[in-house]
Order: sequence, then structure tokens, then C-alpha cells
Amino acid sequence: MAGLSLRGIYKKYPGGFVAVTDVNLEIRDKEFIILVGPSGCGKSTTLRMIAGLEEISQGELYIGDRLVNDIAPKDRDIAMVFQNYALYPHMTVFENMAFGLKLRKVPKDEIARKVEEAARILDLSHLLDRKPKAMSGGQRQRVALGRAIVRSPKVFLLDEPLSNLDAKLRAQMRTEISKLHKKLGTTFIYVTHDQTEAMTMGDRIVVMKDGFIQQVDTPQALYDEPCNKFVAGFLGSPQMNFIDAVLKKNDSGQYYVEFGSEDTKASRGTKYEIIIPESKAISDLERYVDREVTLGIRPESVHDEEMYLSNATTGVIDCNVEITEMMGAETFLYLECEGIPITARVSPRSTARPNDQIKVAIDPNKIHLFDKETEKTIIN
Repeated sequence: MAGLSLRGIYKKYPGGFVAVTDVNLEIRDKEFIILVGPSGCGKSTTLRMIAGLEEISQGELYIGDRLVNDIAPKDRDIAMVFQNYALYPHMTVFENMAFGLKLRKVPKDEIARKVEEAARILDLSHLLDRKPKAMSGGQRQRVALGRAIVRSPKVFLLDEPLSNLDAKLRAQMRTEISKLHKKLGTTFIYVTHDQTEAMTMGDRIVVMKDGFIQQVDTPQALYDEPCNKFVAGFLGSPQMNFIDAVLKKNDSGQYYVEFGSEDTKASRGTKYEIIIPESKAISDLERYVDREVTLGIRPESVHDEEMYLSNATTGVIDCNVEITEMMGAETFLYLECEGIPITARVSPRSTARPNDQIKVAIDPNKIHLFDKETEKTIIN
């Protein structure tokens, strides 16, 4: 088994385009690590450099203690599972899974044993004589995983393996791959643009944007303590609400954020205040007083229940309900407050309906503040 070390990795293409910039990452042995980010952020390019399918322009890549920059993909002891399965249509499941072992001149009886064991793990034993076209997408994806398993590699690389599956099957395969990782006890590096996959599967998540690593941490730490506005907005569904605000300080020395609409000739604007709890009032806030900041609040921290409204001492705002989405176990309210769109994730018992005027309470203990210019986090 092996950990990986990426040290100052760059990928530069002819013409000057830099796809990946200064990636430094230590991946522990047996870790399930996920590279996540929007399309074009460099996550698949990074995976392909680990696989040896893309040349590293600068930097060093170690698998275990071995520098592998100049080692051919077949000699790196890795196995890759692709988005489009990459199965041979004229071969049976057994032949597809055995193909890599045959190329390595593995004895026939050992091939049979390894394929049958992988088929048992993946519940494919009854499909070994079938060809890919007679199988569902989920079954084909399991065959692609089986082909990787039989090689017993040090590292599994998975490049958006579930993106071609429907929502129900994707949820099922997420669980299967997580179980598989625990069963095999091997290092998994998994690329996805789906933040739900990232949050539910990874030991740690690497969030990427424009070829740069933004933050590396556990799913919960990234969710609770994002290092910048991009990470905060990327993780979480529905995404975090962002509100343009101004940081102020009152005569009692309390910091608060103020937002809302300005007075105009036609109407008097409404301003709202949220007092920042003392536990969040770090010394660095002083330099932001009377400056514009971005206020962040997750939808589940915007409440319409009477219990919250009656106990709230700050952060109660008036909203117009634009759309309601009943999700069964929860309801999403799409609200508008002084021209600001706000999403709330509330109880399915909520009675709010489109065009209702309602009050909601923003939990001050759950607010985030971001620097308006750099988008870096001021407080979580």
C-alpha cells in the first residue's frame, strides 16, 4: 500500500496555458481523497498526471517513496476507472476483467480466482458471461471497478465514475464505492464536480478552482469553516446565501452587520442589523468597521418557525415568499428581502406559500463574513 506526495506540481500546455498551478498535497496510505471543483478547474488533469497519462511540466510526484515522474503508467501500480467505463464491447464481463491480467502473463488459474473474487465483491458473479451491451449503466460501472480490483493496485484513481448514471443509481453506487474502499483498504483518489458525492464519500476533500487548490480538509470542516467565499458557495445544497452588507460598531462596542435598501425619493428604505456574537468578534474585525463585507448564511440557518422568531434578539427580517419547493423531508423557501434573494431550508410543516409576507430569523451564531475584495473569510 502507498501514500502519495505531490510537490509543486504544474501542468503547462503549449501556448502558455497553465491548467494546474503549484499543487502541493500529501495523500495518506488507505485514504479516500476527493478532488472537487467546477469544470475546467484542473482536477481531472491532476488525476491524469498521477496516472501518467499527462506529463508533469514541473514538480515531483511520489507514490510511496518512489519518484514516478518518468515512470510509465503501467509500472506505477495504479488502476484507473473512467467516466465512460471504457469496456471492450466484444468481450464478456469475465474477459473484460481478466484482460489486464492476461497482458501481464498471469497464470490462468490465478486469473480465474481473482476475477471470481472481484465479481463476488461487486455482485457480478451471475453476469460473467454477459457482454456490456446487455447490461445497465450501474452494472457496467461495477465491471469497470472489477477490472481495476483484480490488479490489486496500490492506488485507485476514479475519474467522475458516476456522472453517467441516473440519480437513484448514483446514490446506490456512492455507497458501494465507499464500502469497497473499506473492504480493500487501498488508497482511493476520486474526481467529481458533484459536491454531494464529495461530502458523503471522502475522508478529505481537495477543493480546486482555476488550477489552484483552494482548501484541503474533512467534509465537515470545509462546510463549517470555509477559507473563502468560493469554497463556502461550492459546498452545500442549496448553496450558501451571500448578502452585501456593511460592518458597523455600536456605542456599546458590539459589532454588527447592516444590510437592506437605501432611501430613495419614491420610498423609504429598510435596513436590517445582525449583531455578531462575542464568540465570533475577533480582533481583526476592527479594521473592517464601516467597510463593505459579504455576509454568508446557509439556508438551514434561516428559520421561519415561531419558536426561533420569538426567541431571536437580532437578525429577524421581513421577506416576500417567491417560490416554495416541497422536498418531502424538508421545504425550500426562495425569498426576497429588500431586493436580496435568500433561500431558507425549513421544516415540511412550514405554512409559507408564494406571495406570503413572512418574517424569518437568521441565526447569528451561524453567520460567515467574507472580505468584499479578496473574498477571503473574515469570520466563520
